[in-house]
Amino acid sequence: MVQQTLQTPPELLHYQLRTALTMEDDSLAALGELSKGAKSAEVKQMFRHHADETKEQIANLHRVFQLLDLKLSKAPSPSTKGIGKQAGSLIERSAPKLRDQVVLSCALGNEHYEISAYQSLIIPVTAMGATEVAALLQANLDQETHTSEELHTMLQKLAG
Repeated sequence: MVQQTLQTPPELLHYQLRTALTMEDDSLAALGELSKGAKSAEVKQMFRHHADETKEQIANLHRVFQLLDLKLSKAPSPSTKGIGKQAGSLIERSAPKLRDQVVLSCALGNEHYEISAYQSLIIPVTAMGATEVAALLQANLDQETHTSEELHTMLQKLAG
């Protein structure tokens, strides 16, 4: 399959938004797997809560496509596929007593990727003056940042 060469900033933005939608779908699926791999009820609850937030983030992205009058579609997100594969491999290789640390570490890596993706999207939409779009993306970024902090805190608690 021949890939289209992105020529303009709007084409790049549309592609990155399509990738972000795939990223969030991948993350939602991964959260289910991470929750299954977790041992403590507290960690499982964190993943259930973040799954609910991820559904909100997907809805925000759908609204972004509408506001920008872009066709709602997805593009590949090899990074999130790789993060998911790494998580599965680590869970399989880990003793049950390490599972909570493993799933939290994997989730933290995914959050950092999502944070950078949203930061990269907010810059061009802000430059375009698309304030409502920027606010939706910022809401997603804020949730991802908060989740990253929660994961970090829980990981420190378990490691200490």
